[in-house]
Amino acid sequence: MKNLSKTALLAILAASSTALLAQGADTYKSKCAMCHGADGAASTPAGKAMKVPAVSTFAKESQADLIAITKNGKGKMPAYAGKLTDPQIKEVVVYMVSLK
Repeated sequence: MKNLSKTALLAILAASSTALLAQGADTYKSKCAMCHGADGAASTPAGKAMKVPAVSTFAKESQADLIAITKNGKGKMPAYAGKLTDPQIKEVVVYMVSLK
């Protein structure tokens, strides 16, 4: 019985993680990919022109730091506080880290 409960819990967590990634992917595609690129390599014309770093270079930052950067902006990156909800920002950060 315990194994069944653990299996069910893992299945629920996996499903919620998949949903979180899917929602983050949608936000990333609409708000981030124009500079950071669909694959996170920042090889888009805008990314190259603004010397945007590849996601792999900053994905090692803590989730809290990435959320703060997304909310407040950094360098040429605009702030997304007020443009995206807190859950959307967390979802996009989780998705971006998955690109590394």
